[in-house]
Amino acid sequence: MTVPSRASVSTEAGYRPTLVEPGLVQLANNEVPDGPLPSAVRALAAAATGVNRYPDPAAAGLADRIAEHLAVDPERVVVGDGSVSVCQQVLQALCGPGDEVVVGAPSFELYPVLSRAVGAVPRPVAVTREHALDLDAMAAAVTPATQVLFLCNPNNPTGTAVDRARLDRFLDRVPGRVLVVLDEAYRDFVDDPRVPDGVVTGRSRDNVAVLRTFSKGYGLAGLRVGYGVFPVLVADAVRRLALPYAVNALAQTAAVASLDAGAELRDRCGRIGRERDRMRTELRRAGFAVPPSQANFLWLPVGDRAEALAAHCRRHGVLVRAFPGAGVRVSVGTPAENDAFLRLVRAPEGTRTEPAGT
Repeated sequence: MTVPSRASVSTEAGYRPTLVEPGLVQLANNEVPDGPLPSAVRALAAAATGVNRYPDPAAAGLADRIAEHLAVDPERVVVGDGSVSVCQQVLQALCGPGDEVVVGAPSFELYPVLSRAVGAVPRPVAVTREHALDLDAMAAAVTPATQVLFLCNPNNPTGTAVDRARLDRFLDRVPGRVLVVLDEAYRDFVDDPRVPDGVVTGRSRDNVAVLRTFSKGYGLAGLRVGYGVFPVLVADAVRRLALPYAVNALAQTAAVASLDAGAELRDRCGRIGRERDRMRTELRRAGFAVPPSQANFLWLPVGDRAEALAAHCRRHGVLVRAFPGAGVRVSVGTPAENDAFLRLVRAPEGTRTEPAGT
């Protein structure tokens, strides 16, 4: 007899990342090309001989260091093995069958998957013609059944960001019983002063939480460590659902060292931001309607030609991420890697659209 799974699981498409292929230029997964920050590398080397011992089961030392870094109460911080695991705990803590979760579309693909996993109903809201989150439509999508609303800022995969004034007006419209989760995985790459710091916003709003990660700017994607900053009572509920020892010892060590390397982080993210802007300029010259990005990637809204463009790039040694029917996301790599991509999309097989406004 076959052991059955839940019916909802058997129909779940799940998350389908672009697989790493050795020998190809990796511009699909929003990784930084430089590895961990130098300070973190040194800390990792020193800590490697201690991995025969279990780590701090709740990563409390790291949580305290994050709280100090952000100037928040340590009771508000929850650490997990990547911010996505904290996202999962949020849904487990706040949602059940029939509850609703409002998300952008396209936005981070796991929001709907994790919502359905707890029996909740994701309510996707299409982005605007400018590929930005439609805050008016998202606020209108809130119903009495809504428990959580995810706002990815900058948005993945479009790279667009919500400014402070728009966010404040939006939050004024959302009922206080709905937790608004500001997913700031790409916060380190933001260079527009109009884009708000979610932690600062959350100091004056009791229904705002923030997710952040060490996978992107800090270059620790392979170690899996992220965190959330919540209202205290929500943090307590989310923390109760964490697996002990989920964040390994090397991840905790590297994260602490990375927080102490602010100058290294700013230098790296500044270089990536300049490359991002150079790539956007070249892509627009080539005829692609690339919206402004505040992340370490760019969005090519090529619609039904997304898979063809990604396949064209792969045939010529460059991996990018296709979102079928919508567009292609390309990460910012080294200047040489970026130039390889730009040469490909200028070729006859590249797929262009009309230039977008700034």
